[in-house]
Amino acid sequence: MVVTSSRSRSSLTLNQLQLLQNPQSIDTSLFYVGVDVGTGSARAAVVDNTGSILALAERPIARQELKPNYITQSTTEIWNAICYCVKSTIRDAGIEPNQVMGIGFDATCSLAVLYEKDDQPMGVGPNFSNNDQNIILWMDHRAVEETNEINATGDKCLKYVGGTMSIEMELPKMKWLKNNLPEGQFKEAKFYDLADFLTHKATGSEARSYCSTVCKMGFVPPGVEGSTDGWSKEFLEQLDLPELVEDNYRRLGGSPSLGGTWLSAGDVVGPLSKKAAEELGLSTSCLVGSGVIDAYAGWIGTVAAHTDIEIPALVHQDKNSIGMAKTAGRLAAVAGTSTCHIALSEKPIFVEGVWGPYRDVMEPGLWLAEGGQSCTGALLAHVLNTHPAYSELARLADASNVSKFDYLNARLESLKAERSARSVVSLAKHLFFYGDFHGNRSPIADPRMKAAIVGQSMDTSIDDLAITYLAACEFIAQQTRQIVEKMCASGHDIPAIFMSGGQCRNGLLMRLLADCTGLPIIIPRYIDAAVVFGAALLGAVAAQSATKVKRKPSFKLPLGLKPLNEVKRDMASPYTAPSATASNINMAAIASATGGFPFPITPAIDEVKSTDEDDSGDEEATLSFGAKTKAHEEVDQKIKNTRLEQSKKHGEQLWEVMVKLTGGGKVVEPHDKNYPDRKLLDAKYTIFLEQAETQRKYRQLVDDVEDEILQEQSAQLREE
Repeated sequence: MVVTSSRSRSSLTLNQLQLLQNPQSIDTSLFYVGVDVGTGSARAAVVDNTGSILALAERPIARQELKPNYITQSTTEIWNAICYCVKSTIRDAGIEPNQVMGIGFDATCSLAVLYEKDDQPMGVGPNFSNNDQNIILWMDHRAVEETNEINATGDKCLKYVGGTMSIEMELPKMKWLKNNLPEGQFKEAKFYDLADFLTHKATGSEARSYCSTVCKMGFVPPGVEGSTDGWSKEFLEQLDLPELVEDNYRRLGGSPSLGGTWLSAGDVVGPLSKKAAEELGLSTSCLVGSGVIDAYAGWIGTVAAHTDIEIPALVHQDKNSIGMAKTAGRLAAVAGTSTCHIALSEKPIFVEGVWGPYRDVMEPGLWLAEGGQSCTGALLAHVLNTHPAYSELARLADASNVSKFDYLNARLESLKAERSARSVVSLAKHLFFYGDFHGNRSPIADPRMKAAIVGQSMDTSIDDLAITYLAACEFIAQQTRQIVEKMCASGHDIPAIFMSGGQCRNGLLMRLLADCTGLPIIIPRYIDAAVVFGAALLGAVAAQSATKVKRKPSFKLPLGLKPLNEVKRDMASPYTAPSATASNINMAAIASATGGFPFPITPAIDEVKSTDEDDSGDEEATLSFGAKTKAHEEVDQKIKNTRLEQSKKHGEQLWEVMVKLTGGGKVVEPHDKNYPDRKLLDAKYTIFLEQAETQRKYRQLVDDVEDEILQEQSAQLREE
């Protein structure tokens, strides 16, 4: 992909020009920094050229909720937290700032708003006088009417977000601001998805990422559905947003066909500006890779993992596919407060209730789909926090020096023995838990969905809490199966689920996920850091795009470590990497103290084969371009050929970095389909589906009656 920047080449330093003009092989170790901005904290990690995380740092970030469903944050606070974390990791890793050659950013899909004239924050309400609060957080649900208005248009862009635009996306938020900002202020604003704001802050570039704009802002890449500019003038004007159309969509970053810069994951945005380099404690020779939404960084950081158990479907895929196509169908489940499910395909696959397909996000010409659960980690926290036995649980877990989840898992094992139950899963056989407390993202795509629990008693003991928690874990797993089945029925082929996030530590939940879906679950090398690790890979891609690393890095495994294929299957899991919940973590210190890292590191022993022969396919055959003259067709073909060549180069680079640096993962295999617990879970899956359908049926019955009553009352008023 051709990389441009808002900064002229004449403004680059001599070192930057040499780096870009004279690609070189690297003989010494390189380092990359990843930055991850989550809902509640900012993180940074330093990664070396073996894929080892040398240091992690985290700093909490606040969010403000002055009214229900109005949830805001501050770009100033977030940037300051990032600078603290990056400086801390450089110090703790014991490296020099000029050794960091690339940096990548990921963030939540939140809307950042700035004054166009001076790049200063603009308040987004409900207190518009507070300019510090200039981010509408992804989970903000203020724009109900605006979302309904957008979905009522039936615009073609809705086809690429699962049929309806979510209230959590950016366009409803911008529409709300148009309707509610003080008069005249909307015209003074410009808009960024948070990840794009961070690359802008780091470089000064107005480049935008396909990830942010395609996935969350209604941008349709040129060539898809006849799109020419990416943005639709007619659609935005229909929504009474002509300000966003002005001057070739200037407030949205422009358009790739009208001089704007749009980039795929890891493409070079530009070098760090002098100001950003000083604030981050890095150098202006550090290149910034195009950022992604946080869940997509989780995909980057996990799906290339080598596994400790051979998975036949993945082996077949590796032998019969080339480059990034090897990842097709590998479902990344990025689990935190919510869970996102992301899968790549070589052709566009439309799944009702699943966002996408999104083209060009990871690699030009390839497509991504995103399903999701609005409430998973938050669900488990809610179940624990609201139960009468929560205080007792906290006391017992603390006394046992284990997490609350580990304590409950152990308590379930004890209950199994005490009650002579067939299995732990059977303890909840008559408890039917449907947990859409915060609406349904996929595959029903209904924000009105709520929780429903059948089978509760008046028991308020710690044992009842344990079983309720078990049922909540089962719900998460059953809903994952529902999403997977919906995607597969529409054309995806999903051979495995690559997990990331703290939920990976929960062995009970991982077992339920494997047995409910019937798929192997891969636990990543860096459980708590897979997302920030993926962000670091974006920096590695940007750096290596300029340096063209042509040979494998030379290194040895840390003392005491074996290659992943020598790790015994029956040993205690070595995959629990240190948590990034502390302020700073020095991974190198842990390694030296223990004779190696507390998890396997798989070296990049083999050269990644060239993918020059990769046939990227004829994915655009299904797309509508409208009538063309022969001359236009010839020009289009030349553009297509150029783009495909660029696609190969970018895809080779990103895939090579992912394979070399990702390392190993541990597999949780599903039991045989005739295993008793799988039979029980199959039966309860039928009930789970009926609970979802019945809730909607009941709600409609009541709504119909209410509508009828309202009509009768209106008729009576007219008669009076």
